[in-house]
Amino acid sequence: MLNNNHNPILRQAMRLVLLYLALVLAGTLAKPLFVLAQPAAVSGSTGWSGIGQAMLHGLLLDVATAGYLIAPVWLLCGLGLWVRLRGWRVVYKVWAAVVGAALALVLVGDACLYGFWHTKLDATVWNYLAQPEGALQSVSMGYALCATLAVVAVAVLLYYLQVLTFVPRRKAAHAPSRKGATRRTRGWWTAAWLVAGGLIFLGIRGGVGKGTANVGMVYFSPNAFLNHTAVNPAFSLISSTLKAGDYGRQAHFFSHDERKRIYSMLGYNTESLDTEPLLNTTRPNVLIILMEGCGGTFVNAVDPKSDPRITPNLNRLAHEGVVFTQAYANSYRTDRGTVCALSGFPSFPDLSVMKMPSRCEHLPSIASSLKGAGYATAYLYGGDANFTNMRGYLQSTGYDRIEGDESFPVAVRRTHNWGVTDAIAFDTLYQRIMRLPQGRPWHVTFQTLASHEPWIVPYNRIKGDKVANSMAYLDHCIGTFISRLRQSALWRNTLVVMLPDHGVNYPEGISDADERRSHIPIIMAGGALKGPRVVTQICNQTDLAATLLGQLQLPHKQFGMSRDVLSRTYTHPSAVHTWQEGTYYKDNSGISVVNLLTQPASVMREAPHASQQRVNAAKALLQTAYDHFRGL
Repeated sequence: MLNNNHNPILRQAMRLVLLYLALVLAGTLAKPLFVLAQPAAVSGSTGWSGIGQAMLHGLLLDVATAGYLIAPVWLLCGLGLWVRLRGWRVVYKVWAAVVGAALALVLVGDACLYGFWHTKLDATVWNYLAQPEGALQSVSMGYALCATLAVVAVAVLLYYLQVLTFVPRRKAAHAPSRKGATRRTRGWWTAAWLVAGGLIFLGIRGGVGKGTANVGMVYFSPNAFLNHTAVNPAFSLISSTLKAGDYGRQAHFFSHDERKRIYSMLGYNTESLDTEPLLNTTRPNVLIILMEGCGGTFVNAVDPKSDPRITPNLNRLAHEGVVFTQAYANSYRTDRGTVCALSGFPSFPDLSVMKMPSRCEHLPSIASSLKGAGYATAYLYGGDANFTNMRGYLQSTGYDRIEGDESFPVAVRRTHNWGVTDAIAFDTLYQRIMRLPQGRPWHVTFQTLASHEPWIVPYNRIKGDKVANSMAYLDHCIGTFISRLRQSALWRNTLVVMLPDHGVNYPEGISDADERRSHIPIIMAGGALKGPRVVTQICNQTDLAATLLGQLQLPHKQFGMSRDVLSRTYTHPSAVHTWQEGTYYKDNSGISVVNLLTQPASVMREAPHASQQRVNAAKALLQTAYDHFRGL
């Protein structure tokens, strides 16, 4: 039992909890006010039930934001357990005033700017602070005055909310008081203080999953406005600012005209003309399987140097179906390779587009194109769908249903270090597509995860080589799944596209400067295919979008850097790859690798001979990619 000597400490702890809850509540209640400020954005399908869901889903980021704001106060309380703090009220009130003013600017600014930008407040706002008069020209003086008064009112309200919940009314009280507390009792309270700090940290992190808190984790609806409503603007601003870079100056190798001239010679034409047909229907069901890390060095059908024992099922499917033997991954990470494969969008050495929600909303995607053609769309992954803003990206690019590890029974969610092991996830995939309504074509993307470090799988066919054995396990799961699908009525009208998100360092020692590391298999299977075909042209992961949509006779001009490999317009087969250190360009004449860490950028490797034309192509393509990014 606590005696009177402990009451000051207990009361201060309770006030800290109350302050935390008040900050969370402030973020939550700001959402309906944000909606009321957007009468033009509220569609007929947006009712109070939708706003309530936005408030509920947005709690994750409200908790994280409150954690950031309360952390200094938590430190103050811990210090006060052992040291008498004089003048702490003044310090705290100054802090409360700063927090109140900053939050007021963010909340009101977000509500005001959304009507013009239609995106949540993010790091883009810093570009306008140097010349605020440009922004003010878009609004009347009355609007600016009302916004200013709103900022002041909200700042005052937030200030008093923080002061009234944390500062005791009796002037004699200390924060937190150590009067009469023994060293032992202070020790117990210190332990409780540390536990509270751990809980605050978990809130900031977004839980104990693999993914950390990100804007996309609160996306829940096909309605973009409801997703935006769920986002805490303070978190969005902080998160995007930490990720922001001066991309306007990146890869500025040539003048605009010279860059444009070089690029025009590289054959990046997204049209489909006289495309060689691979399918016996233009509206098959489309299943894309993203195979974690399964590069060409594991698949003998595309890399004769690889061990044919590793992936016998993929080798067989490559011979039975359509295989692209000279395809290359654009990037080296899952979040980047996924965007390359599904959105036909280029990769970058120093940024992940998937982690930038405001940019993701403007990306084209295979899913959105198929959805526009009447397809039902879904995404299934056995891991954390919130990792690296994956859910936000998928929600923004046309997937109606997104399922991650939370959709699986609790008993199987940790059957692999990254989530649900592939054998269970593939079985779930089969069950899901068997239950899809007939009479409407569907598109499902399935992402595997077991063939990833630490390479621990419930399989042991290739002994003494954990990496190869994990790929063999993936191959076994794919073989089992395809055999089941082949026996179903769906097989006749289904196209299965298998490709990895990226390659891996296997055999050990090959770097990204070696094209074997980014060499990947692209394999098509299914009853919708006319027959086997080997495509030998050099191409990229990003070319999947235009090539697939070309086969379905669907428009794809929005995929500006994706090419239909089977079209008459594909006249200059080539591939690019980027990673943190550099980029390369590969065509039929060879490969040139550019080191981007040197100033100026230098040539790292060329084979079989030097080529200034290839070096210029590598630089011009990267510069063009940044132009596309800035244009989102």
